[in-house]
Amino acid sequence: MTTEITTRTVLVTGGNRGIGRSIASEFVAAGHRVAVTARSAEGPEGTLTVRADVTDTASVDAAFTEIEEKLGPVEVVVANAGITRDTLLMRMSDEDFSDVVDTNLTGAFRVVKRANKGMLRAKYGRIVLISSVVGQIGGAGQVNYAASKAGLVGMARSITRELGARGITANVVAPGFIETDMTAELPEETQKQYKSQIPAARFASPEEVARVVRWVASDEAAYISGAVIPVDGGLGMGH
Repeated sequence: MTTEITTRTVLVTGGNRGIGRSIASEFVAAGHRVAVTARSAEGPEGTLTVRADVTDTASVDAAFTEIEEKLGPVEVVVANAGITRDTLLMRMSDEDFSDVVDTNLTGAFRVVKRANKGMLRAKYGRIVLISSVVGQIGGAGQVNYAASKAGLVGMARSITRELGARGITANVVAPGFIETDMTAELPEETQKQYKSQIPAARFASPEEVARVVRWVASDEAAYISGAVIPVDGGLGMGH
């Protein structure tokens, strides 16, 4: 039996490349109205690209206003925009830490807070925060990144307790190693070493992450909230 799909207005932050781009394409293919935020470049075909910087509250507000005018109130928000500044703890500057947290964690807060207005009015909303297996198991040289990604779990669970009775869900999708330009550039020996730690013995495709995000944002997943859904081939099991 197939379920009738309700068309929604979806926003994917950082939707111009990598996993974000695949997520945006997946929602377009499912028939939704999709906007992406990007600081540069364009989102995939079929999306509305809006210039926005998640570290700037006024910029986020302006982006939402434009999306609301062109596509309607945002019903599904995927907070995906993120940066890395990997370096060992002893070499990590205050700026290396605060810049990553401000983009990855506080940036998600700014986006979700702005989306929440329309969701409360509609008594419906799907919030999906893109974390990482590193937020669960840690990563050497990634104190800033891991902290920012772990923080998203507390955010989703607090939102669930606060807004769960209003038809709004908040979940975390935590990808492991994904086939991207970045992993493709790793030396073959390094790739083999990483794959040896993954029970699935391979990296995921961006599409495998995108399909999970689309599903957890669907009406089929209406009773799932505050969950951390790993897409990591078993790398972070037990966390």
